[in-house]
Amino acid sequence: MVVLILQIALIVTSLLLILLVLLHRGRGGGLSSLFGGGMQSSLSGSSVVEKNLDRITLFIGSIWIICVIGLGLLVKIS
Repeated sequence: MVVLILQIALIVTSLLLILLVLLHRGRGGGLSSLFGGGMQSSLSGSSVVEKNLDRITLFIGSIWIICVIGLGLLVKIS
């Protein structure tokens, strides 16, 4: 039962992490500059929305890591 709950939580947090990472603004010259993102001026400060998005991403990422470790331990014990 615990394994099923952790698996569902892992799937949900994985999808949320994908969505949250895609919501972030590109910072730098990586692939975003190939598609015209390099012409934007870089702002020195982050907005409140970006800071909250960073916090939410870190929180969901930590839940994801806890689920992965928990599943690994449960599979190793079983």
